[in-house]
Amino acid sequence: MRTDVSGWKTRLSDELIAENTASGIWRNKTLADQLDAVLAQNPDKVMVIEGARRLTAAQLDRQARALASALQGRGLVAGDVVSFELPNWPETMVIDLACAMLGLVCNPIIPIYRDAEVSYILRDAGTRAIFVPTEFRNFDYADMIARHRAELPDLDLVVTVRGDAEGATGFDALLAEGDADAFAPTTVDPNAVKLIMYTSGTTGRPKGVLHSHNTIDTEIQAISNFLGLGEDDVVLMPSPVTHITGYLYGIQMPFTLNAPVVFMEIWNADAAADLIDAHGVTFTIAATVFLQELMDVAGKSGRALPSLRYFPCGGAPVPPEVIYTAHSVFERCVCSRCYGSTEAPTVTLGVNSRDEEELGATTEGHIVGHQVKIVDPADGRVLGPGEEGEILSRGPEMCLGYAADEHNFEAFEADGYFHTGDLAVMTEAGDLVITGRLKDLIIRGGENLSPREVEDALHEHPSVQEAAVVAMPHPRMGETGCAYVTLKPGAMLDFDTMVAFFKTTGMATRKYPERLEIIDEFPRTAAGKIRKNVLRERVAEALANEGDA
Repeated sequence: MRTDVSGWKTRLSDELIAENTASGIWRNKTLADQLDAVLAQNPDKVMVIEGARRLTAAQLDRQARALASALQGRGLVAGDVVSFELPNWPETMVIDLACAMLGLVCNPIIPIYRDAEVSYILRDAGTRAIFVPTEFRNFDYADMIARHRAELPDLDLVVTVRGDAEGATGFDALLAEGDADAFAPTTVDPNAVKLIMYTSGTTGRPKGVLHSHNTIDTEIQAISNFLGLGEDDVVLMPSPVTHITGYLYGIQMPFTLNAPVVFMEIWNADAAADLIDAHGVTFTIAATVFLQELMDVAGKSGRALPSLRYFPCGGAPVPPEVIYTAHSVFERCVCSRCYGSTEAPTVTLGVNSRDEEELGATTEGHIVGHQVKIVDPADGRVLGPGEEGEILSRGPEMCLGYAADEHNFEAFEADGYFHTGDLAVMTEAGDLVITGRLKDLIIRGGENLSPREVEDALHEHPSVQEAAVVAMPHPRMGETGCAYVTLKPGAMLDFDTMVAFFKTTGMATRKYPERLEIIDEFPRTAAGKIRKNVLRERVAEALANEGDA
């Protein structure tokens, strides 16, 4: 462990730095360095599109320099934390670039977070400056921050973007404080903490994940090389840029590729199809539901979206039929499952050719840039192909650890392997198939049952739109399964019909859900993952109430 300029302890060692530098996988380039390379090639190239707004590399550079100069004038120094809770607006790029120029640590916060989450994150990160909208989707962010100023002793600067608020500095006014012409970027260590991003916190308090300039750059290099992305590509970013997916591919990737990104402030599949055709979008990456809805729009309208080359997706189970249907709808797009996390953004990258459609539909695809092993959760024994266990991973894009030391001791082995908490089997060919979360296991009469197999079966039922299976208390067996499903428009499903369907699958009877709950929509994290902890709490409460009746 070494102490970073930010004050956090990281997992870095001289040996790890030397190894990854010697191999060339760590290029020791910051985002500011990559911006300089883009400027040298074509300063007038449009780098970000948001509605009618267009910003070139030169314009982004000038605004970033002005902002960096202003932040420097306000007393911020390398290692200080700058938070932003903003929609997919170009200002996020400017903030991120300015931070890279000064060696500040970026802390993106997803806009749906409210008082409890935001106050905790700002306090835990020791945020010095935060950028928020005055109002977005009928919520007053400036007022939220004002309610917590007294409990945030490190917070010196509140900046409102696209509007003004009492007690805050407007974004344009802050830019005017800076001197873009006189500002000179400081020397920044590419192994210093560049990003602290908090996990979605489906259980317990969110954890602050630390990434460096090098770990972030390594991940983007990996996916760019795997898919053959370059300066002729156009990225569509519908995922929040304050989530790891949106941050990596919406804010960082454009400068790595020297390619423009099209931002979507709010997801709408019809609008996304229009943007893809209008701008010749070639690449996007998002949660499963985004692919499903875009596929539905394209299929119903007969739009093949011919420019689109790649759409890897994950974050929620991807039924194989979604991939097969997408390939029948889109003219040339390669769609596939992929797998990663905030700590290790992409352990697998899916596939890069339709020739591997089956692989991309039924597995998480190729492992790229990681060493992965599957271990028995009980004793740590390494398992062979076809055996289900926990995924452990390590590699040059792995985060530097967590902000809290105790989380590092729990999650990382001495040799650098990270406990993902995800269950999977490894195929004979070395590809991963995710089977569920370690905490999602249903322990029925002492036997571990994976919900993923049951969910996959439910997704094949013609009435089911989406399904999630969770453990519920049982007086004799300890736990059994409860199925939560949303239905397709006009469809019907009851418990007896569901059981009759399972009898046709050949699945062992003990795996059948013993309760069915039809719901209108699933509770989700900001990243789009189903909050199974909420579903477990709901069914436990329902059973308790039924027992009292």
